[in-house]
Amino acid sequence: MSDANQYNSPQNWYSTNLVGVPSWLLASTEFNDHPQALTIAGVRETQRGLFHLLEKATDLVDSAEKFRRYMDIVFQLNASAYEIKHAEVRRFRPSYLKLMEGWGFDSNSPQGAVLKGWVESRFGIAPTFHKSPLHKYPSHAWMDYMEEKFSSRFHNNSIHMQLDLLYEYCQFVVQRFGIPARDWVTLWRGVNSHDEPTMSEGRIEKGECLVQFNNLVSFTTSRERADEFGDWILEVKVPVVKLLFFPDMLAKPVLSGEGEVLALGGYYKVNASYA
Repeated sequence: MSDANQYNSPQNWYSTNLVGVPSWLLASTEFNDHPQALTIAGVRETQRGLFHLLEKATDLVDSAEKFRRYMDIVFQLNASAYEIKHAEVRRFRPSYLKLMEGWGFDSNSPQGAVLKGWVESRFGIAPTFHKSPLHKYPSHAWMDYMEEKFSSRFHNNSIHMQLDLLYEYCQFVVQRFGIPARDWVTLWRGVNSHDEPTMSEGRIEKGECLVQFNNLVSFTTSRERADEFGDWILEVKVPVVKLLFFPDMLAKPVLSGEGEVLALGGYYKVNASYA
């Protein structure tokens, strides 16, 4: 492949990231088969207070409440009655919760762009879709995506650090309580053969096939719920080190209505069945 073609292909942009595993390997089926623990460089070291509190948690409910309080205080996510009365809160403060709520309504929203941009920044996995396919760069699709992922409305208040802590908290829960699993978790996604999340190697076929998902992707813990979202049901074995969010992880219900799970994307071997 020529140097020009390598530059134009977003999948070849990243060779390094903040988790110490080559980006191409992290997005591969080989990594999914033989995962290793991931941690975002410097997060636990600079936020020792949070993880000191979490170590004292007795169960998932306790740890979720400690995480919520820490995030509210450090990032001022809940304005006080005094601040509201005296109009001291003049700027919208984005939060990890608002981003996830926006994702729940539409993964192609500006909130979704910020989340996909965070995956790029931390894990080096480029997105494949945002409103339209993100193929070669530059393109109108890429310009629109980049404008949204850097929008000041959702890209302030240390939003990447908030997401770093969300990921590290998720991994803490996995390691400490073994929830939702210790190694891999089986999840499902309902799709149609033309859906954007299934940028597949060839067509989706019944049985095992190779699929390239977007760099951040939603799954569900319920096969029955997946059946409501498409003609094809994709069964995926996801390593827990790729999870960003799963139901009941947080004190406040988020994306819980459909048993939704957020995970890092890339290439997966899936078992496809026609609904």
